[in-house]
Formats: sequence, C-alpha cells, structure tokens
Amino acid sequence: MTKINKSLEQFTIAYQLMRWTLIIIPVALVVGSLVALFLWLLDYVTHFRWEHEWLLYLLPVAGIGIYFLYNKLGGTSEKGNNLIMDEIHEPGGGVPARMAPLVLLTTILTHLFGGSAGREGTAVQIGGSMAGLIGKWMRLSAADLRILLMTGIAAGFGAVFGTPLTGTVFALEVLAIGVIRYDALVPCLIAAVFADWVCSAWGIHHTHYQILFKSDTPFDYVLLAKVIVAGIAFGLASFLFSTCMHQIKKYSKEFIKPAWLIPVAGGVIIIVFCQVLGTKDYTGLGVTGKYPDGASIVNAFKEMEMSNWAWLWKLLFTAITLAMGFKGGEVTPLFFIGAALGHTIAVLIGAPIDLFAGIGFIAVFAGATNTPIACTLMGVELFGTSNVLYFAVACFTAYYFSGHAGIYSAQRLGVSKKWK
Repeated sequence: MTKINKSLEQFTIAYQLMRWTLIIIPVALVVGSLVALFLWLLDYVTHFRWEHEWLLYLLPVAGIGIYFLYNKLGGTSEKGNNLIMDEIHEPGGGVPARMAPLVLLTTILTHLFGGSAGREGTAVQIGGSMAGLIGKWMRLSAADLRILLMTGIAAGFGAVFGTPLTGTVFALEVLAIGVIRYDALVPCLIAAVFADWVCSAWGIHHTHYQILFKSDTPFDYVLLAKVIVAGIAFGLASFLFSTCMHQIKKYSKEFIKPAWLIPVAGGVIIIVFCQVLGTKDYTGLGVTGKYPDGASIVNAFKEMEMSNWAWLWKLLFTAITLAMGFKGGEVTPLFFIGAALGHTIAVLIGAPIDLFAGIGFIAVFAGATNTPIACTLMGVELFGTSNVLYFAVACFTAYYFSGHAGIYSAQRLGVSKKWK
C-alpha cells in the first residue's frame, strides 16, 4: 500500500502544477501588463522632468497631494510592501485592490517632481494587490491565498527588472531573515517567468549592464580579498541606509505637526540639497542621467570621474524622499548607492571598476533586504556567470555586515546572523 501511495504522488504533483498554472496565469498577465504600463510612464515622466527642471520646485506641493490621496483613499495601503508580507505571515484583512492604482499614481508623481525613489516597491505592491484581488475572486483558501501573494511579489519583481529567477527566490527569501520557504517555489517561478514575458511582449526593454572584466587566473586571491573588504563596506552602507530610513521616519512623525507638513519638509530639503550641490543627479531613478557625465548607475560602470561621495548623496536623497511620505521603491536607489560606492572603492584600492560597480550594485541590495541568494542570482542574470564567485562573496559578506536591520519592518527573524 505504501508503494502504491508513493507512486500516486507524481499524479498529485502533476495535478497541483496544472492547477497552480491556471491560477497564476491571470495574475501574471495582469501584473506583467501593469508593470509594463508603470515602466513606460516612469520613462516618460523622467524625460519630461529633464526637459522641465522647474518641476522640482513643485515637489513639496506634490507631497501634499500624495499625503491626502493616501489619507483619504489609502487605508491600510499606506503600509505598502510590509502589508503584503504581514498578510503572508498571518492572514488578516487582506491586501486592498486600490493599493495598485494608488502606488502607481503616487510613484509617478514622486518621479515627475524629482523625488529620489525606485520602482521595485511599486511593482511588488502592484503584484501583491492584484494577486490578492484575483485570489478573492477565485475564493481561494487562506493557505492558497498566502502562496498567491508570494507569486504576486515574484511576478512584480521579475517583471520590473527583467530577472525572473531573482524574482522567484526574492519572494521566497525576503519574508524571514535566514530562511527560504519552498512551498511556493514552483508557483513563484511560473509567475515571475510569465509576468516577465508579458512585460517584454508590451515592448518594454530593460537597461543592459555589462562587466567586461575577466580574471587572468582561475582564482585571484588578492582580488578576492579586495572583494571581501568591499563587501564589508557594502554591508555597512546597507545598514546606514536602513537606519537612516527608519530614524528619519520616526523623528519626522515626532517633530513635524501636522502630518501633511512632513512631505512638504522633505520636498524642501531635497530642493535645498540640489541647490547646495549644484546638481540634480541624485533625484529621480538614477539609472541614467540627463547629462552624459552625470552621476548615474550606468556611468558607475565606466572608467570616468565620479564624486567619491555620490553613493552617500543618493542614500540621503532617497532616505529623505521615502521616509518623509513620497512613494516608490528602495531597490533601484540601492543599486545606485552600491554601484557608486563600488566605483569609489575600486579607484581607491586599484580594482576593476566595472566589476566592483557590479558587485556593489547587488551587494548593497542584498544587505538592505537580507536576500543574499536572490542577489547573487541577480548578478548572474544581469552580468553573466564569469564572476559569480565574486558576486556570492560580496553578497554574503554584505548580508552579515548589514546586521539585522533591513528596509522591511515586516521581515521576521528566522535564523540569527550571529554564530554561536
């Protein structure tokens, strides 16, 4: 009887795969399409702002609009990614469908007027809210809805960066520090791959990054040592970013009354910083810039002059923007911070600039989100396999040196980073 039962396992698994594929296809179709729309709008408003730089001076006004939109319509949507993670941990009131249009609109407003923000948070919230809505329509059980929310995270992340394998593992790894859940492994993979395909089918093209460096020896101990040192710096930068975000949000709420003045103050600070620095390079997404020689992620990979403090300015601009009420993701700014810091470190210690920009790109993200495996895979998906050992060493080192802080307050502690 035991042998018969075991032989039937494959039929059960095949049934579950077909069932989940049919459930996930509409989620991936909707999420991939909405992410494509979001990326198109983001590119449009970015170029529009470059042509109309005076829009930056309306950032405080945009902040008021964003505040009242969430105050009147947002409800629990204000919690963003943390709400989705909380619902996966312990199902409660659900993820409201209005989260998707709200975060899409307010992120576009943030970028249009010069806030420093990213896109991952928006894509994940679109994915989570649409997954929640479709799950309710299908009347799924609480256990199935939990898995569907995870597929929403995977679909949003995979589509927005064009990295479906990373999106899959990110959705499994981000929920708890030191733990990966396998119960949603295949559903998340299906969602991420299909959503990425849908997004691409709409004609969306992702930025191409390239690391030309290839080591002359099979194993370069000196370079590996430099990567470890850089990984420590990347982890500390992750810690600094997370701490700044949480502290700015805490003290803004404590000292600035009424609450709608918080985004006004944040917008004014961003404007003042731009005037003092004499550049707007640290506003917006930061993947590319208006000027060819400006500070940007793409330029961090090049052997060109870049401010040694570009990473710190982007860190401050982003922490102020997101902690003081504007909307968007943290991940693309983390890419900027890591790539710029990697560029600076490479120049200081005599290392390959493109390699260190690349490992900084993924390692600061790994430390801030506590997802070192997903970020190592992102290095492979974006840059190829030639330097995968350095990717892993940098991400794992940054993960440990970022401490237990992170950008997601709903992320739980599964396994401590402290060895006994």
